[in-house]
Amino acid sequence: MKVVGVLGLVSLAALVVCAQVPQPIRKPPTVQVPLGLMPLQFPADNPYTPEKAELGRFLYFDVRTSADNTVSCASCHSPEHGYTDGASISPGIHGQKSGRSAPTVLNRAYSLAQFWDGRASTLEEQAKSSIQNPIEMGATHSDVVAKIGGIAGYRPLFQKAFGSPEVTVDKMAQAIATFERTLLSGNSPYDRYKAGDKKALTLAQIRGLDVFVNTAKCDQCHEGINFTTNSYANLGVGADKAEPDSGRFVVTHQNGDWGAFKTPTLRDVARTAPYMHDGSLKTLDDVVDFYDKGGIPNRNLDEKIRPLKLTDAQKKDLVEFLKSLSGEGWQKTTAPAVFPQ
Repeated sequence: MKVVGVLGLVSLAALVVCAQVPQPIRKPPTVQVPLGLMPLQFPADNPYTPEKAELGRFLYFDVRTSADNTVSCASCHSPEHGYTDGASISPGIHGQKSGRSAPTVLNRAYSLAQFWDGRASTLEEQAKSSIQNPIEMGATHSDVVAKIGGIAGYRPLFQKAFGSPEVTVDKMAQAIATFERTLLSGNSPYDRYKAGDKKALTLAQIRGLDVFVNTAKCDQCHEGINFTTNSYANLGVGADKAEPDSGRFVVTHQNGDWGAFKTPTLRDVARTAPYMHDGSLKTLDDVVDFYDKGGIPNRNLDEKIRPLKLTDAQKKDLVEFLKSLSGEGWQKTTAPAVFPQ
């Protein structure tokens, strides 16, 4: 009995010693961000996992998420056009026109609301909205869940991402949003210049940076690491049309929001033509000329919009600076070669 007692004490002591040994802390998986960007913060109710992002990649490019299997998220936000579609007015299902130009998905992880009018508060909400929008993808949530859920090849992907093969529209939206948050643009010539490489920008781009900040004061709206305040402004774009787009007003019903649209990021702006919510400006030169003239007068023109009176040389330098915001990171992501069957 004494021997048993001693052995028991020894075992107990060993357990105590083992318990005191520090155990390695498992850090959650993260996404490596390019130079110039901040670490990503994923929503608490939709944390990042590579499995979820991979499922989102398949869903993002899969036309079977639309009612007639012709349109996917990538139809309006494709890698070939800097995750826009290169169109003035983006087409949707059955060739319908949305009335607005598709904004880029790049760096949407740093945005506060989605769509030009900010009607979706999250990327998850945006994904669900586009799927059932009758002009965009034209599917009902129940129909698309039944369709994707009926594809055997998707079940193991949902299992890996969510621990269950069950398909729901919320899971689809979470996966697509997770993938979209990994589409990052950084390490641009501008970022390298700011990091200390003074040869990263050309002399024209350095002069253009001075125009951007000190002369034109573009950074009043296009500020920070993503070159946007995430706020809304009325520039007068389309205000001279017979039936102008009322913009943010549709969401808030506040008179001060009439004609206001979200300030877009300038990251990779040289790759995402045409410009403005209606795609009415074809080139960066057109954009600079538009701002130089002070926008288009209307009852809600933003007080920061005024004639700039830039010289031709300043305009050219400003355009060159905007080109220096073309970055890296998103190019490594491609459409799947084969989709689940």
